[in-house]
Amino acid sequence: MTLAEWCVLGALLLYLVTIGSIKWIRFRGFDNSRPRDPAFYEDAIAQRALGAHQNGIETFPFFAFAVLLAEFRGSPQRLIDELAVLFLIVRIAYVLTYLGNRPTLRSILWSIGFAINLAIFFMPMLKRFLPV
Repeated sequence: MTLAEWCVLGALLLYLVTIGSIKWIRFRGFDNSRPRDPAFYEDAIAQRALGAHQNGIETFPFFAFAVLLAEFRGSPQRLIDELAVLFLIVRIAYVLTYLGNRPTLRSILWSIGFAINLAIFFMPMLKRFLPV
């Protein structure tokens, strides 16, 4: 497996850990028979964790597809790997700023992550201009 493919797994685990950690920290208040109970998410940190989790679910398919498309179309693997690692770092920072209630920085990080995804996605079209 390539480093980029491991980053796809990392992105998946990140959005699971984001909500799982809040459920684990507040395990006495979490009722697994009612996992979407709005009362559990009344606390501000739980709301932000849920928001970060949902955003991770939203961004994951595009990231995974972009990585696989770039790899299958023969784009430079080293560049795919570097951008995938950068995306994962940006997503970790995004989650931390979401949990830390830093909306402006969070939006900037989201935009950077989206730009990285676009770069990976369009890499096959531009591969003749990229270093090998």
